[in-house]
Amino acid sequence: MVITTTPTVEGHPIREYKGLVTGETILGTNIFRDFFAGIRDIVGGRSSSYEEVLVKGKETAIREMADRARAMGANAVVGVDIDYESIGGESALLMVAVSGTAVVI
Repeated sequence: MVITTTPTVEGHPIREYKGLVTGETILGTNIFRDFFAGIRDIVGGRSSSYEEVLVKGKETAIREMADRARAMGANAVVGVDIDYESIGGESALLMVAVSGTAVVI
């Protein structure tokens, strides 16, 4: 499965458009991660625990989108957009949503 943010795949003409596909995931953050991230905010530096959550969420959402594209008979997804959003008070949940166009190349 080819997945790209570009509208085309160089060297591969799009033979058929299958339609819009999406993938979503919502991940909870935990109290200990929040606590240590708060400390890191004060002293500076990167929060590797939150970065891991972002990576996991992105990979899960992209995998879900690819599975849906395969079910539609596509072998690629073009024009992919990735959005991150916090949900709930104090950023209790992280939502990652991806969307693109399922195509046959």
